[in-house]
Amino acid sequence: MTLKISAKDPDAHKKTAEIIKNGGLAIVPTETVYGFAVDAFNIDAQKKIYKIKGRNQKKPLILMTPNIESVKVLVDIPKKALEITKKFWPGQLTLIFPTTETGKMVVGGRKDLGVRIPNNAFMLKLLQEIKTPVFTTSVNVSNKNSAKSYEDALDFNGIADIIVDGGRCEFSFESTVIDMVQFPYVIIRKGCLNSNELLKYI
Repeated sequence: MTLKISAKDPDAHKKTAEIIKNGGLAIVPTETVYGFAVDAFNIDAQKKIYKIKGRNQKKPLILMTPNIESVKVLVDIPKKALEITKKFWPGQLTLIFPTTETGKMVVGGRKDLGVRIPNNAFMLKLLQEIKTPVFTTSVNVSNKNSAKSYEDALDFNGIADIIVDGGRCEFSFESTVIDMVQFPYVIIRKGCLNSNELLKYI
């Protein structure tokens, strides 16, 4: 049974946070596309995403966080990245950082991890409520189109524990991704954030 709730409901972020904290799978709106969201420290919850999407286990999930401080235990953040985050976070930019030893334990030994602070009112309230990062990835079956509206997300009704109705995503396109594991830094996915603007900072 999937709980369906409007992002405008004053308790939506609290109900979603409770489900995520208890190991559930949420579908949430962001400004880019709808995302699956689970507790970043719950391995079983992460496995649900991979199973539902038919996703290759070698493909990482993205960490969404309420602030940079909450992920410093998981990733090493270069000084240059701090300049970029001041300019573009919250926003449609995912930065890939090298993982710490603790981070490697959370992500199955991976040496890197993508991080983003979204620019979506509901998601920011949710992340502040949970107080810890969540793992996310686009709502879709792997290699299919990402969900850009609540109607698209309803394809997973009966599969997710909660679906939050945020209407149509503002940009309806995935985030831009920069690999900052080592210099020179590289834009590895062009998304809704202007790449030419980013080049000034990397």
